[in-house]
Amino acid sequence: MGEGTVAPARVAPVRPRRVRPPAATATVTLTVNGRPVEATVEVRKTLADFLREDLGLTGTHLGCEHGVCGACTVLLDGAPVRSCLLFAVQAAGHTVTTVEALSTGETLHPLQEAFRRHHGLQCGFCTPGILMSAYALLRDHPHPTDAQVLETLGGHLCRCTGYQGIVDAVLAAAGTAAAGTVGAEPPTG
Repeated sequence: MGEGTVAPARVAPVRPRRVRPPAATATVTLTVNGRPVEATVEVRKTLADFLREDLGLTGTHLGCEHGVCGACTVLLDGAPVRSCLLFAVQAAGHTVTTVEALSTGETLHPLQEAFRRHHGLQCGFCTPGILMSAYALLRDHPHPTDAQVLETLGGHLCRCTGYQGIVDAVLAAAGTAAAGTVGAEPPTG
């Protein structure tokens, strides 16, 4: 080597790492709208996609897919959750309730009927998620304050209604809670 040149550094050979690929699928068992479900799903599939694509429950809507808009809200063991932020495998062993469980055939749930009467929806895209959160609110607080309703709705985005119709509908449905029609477990059949 000539003057001013540097000898190349000796580098140890890189050994390939043994990385076990993750399981691509898993079998999950859960209860959806009162019915037992067992299915094999991709481990990366969201609960929202599982409900819509695998079970055909398209009432759960996907808006932002970041948990911000609330359109994908379902109940997991009775608590409102964003189904776009959960993997289907995380719901294994749990109970999931979607908006489809609220009505019985053609008969609307009293909360849904209140939304209809009080113009609590326009395009309807956000409505399923709002209904599920409002359902949980009325189950836990049969006579909510305005502040409780507003806090519940704070986790949902609606671009159409201006929210007043939604607030009115939830408060009107609360009036039927004393009769046990709102907040009772949704039908499972």
